[in-house]
Amino acid sequence: MPTLLDIQIMTNKSESIEAKRMDIKDILEYLPHRYPFLLIDRVLDYTPKKSLVALKNVTFNENFFQGHFPGRPLMPAVLILEAMAQTAGLLALRDIDARLTEKSEYYFVGIDKARFRRPVEPGDQLIFHAEFLRTTRGIWKIDVTAKVDDQLVASAELMGAFRGMEG
Repeated sequence: MPTLLDIQIMTNKSESIEAKRMDIKDILEYLPHRYPFLLIDRVLDYTPKKSLVALKNVTFNENFFQGHFPGRPLMPAVLILEAMAQTAGLLALRDIDARLTEKSEYYFVGIDKARFRRPVEPGDQLIFHAEFLRTTRGIWKIDVTAKVDDQLVASAELMGAFRGMEG
């Protein structure tokens, strides 16, 4: 029979596991993107001030596959990069708990060292790893990789900044 201390330890462990994950409802509290431009389905892991792991299930029903490309559907590299930027934004926004109701936004302001290694097709599951590098003069720099089946798809160092909203 578990003691009160055992129950407290189990409760703290489950709370910490839940605090590391985000479902779509949680993501919508932080990112302003909506269908069809929200490209993150779930956060699998989050370590404050350090890293965030997110996923995107790539399905044949995605609207961009209608034209990119008929007969050989591929996820556009620019959308992979956008999903990486959304992952970086989630890391930064989650670190300061900046939800959509607040009077500021996080803007994507730069890309360094972007590389694309392999195509992404319907049925793939993209796993994004974002790792905080540094903050300099209000600019967050975050290293992000995208993988499918542990194979590197894309990588980049992304920069974002917080700005106050007008009005």
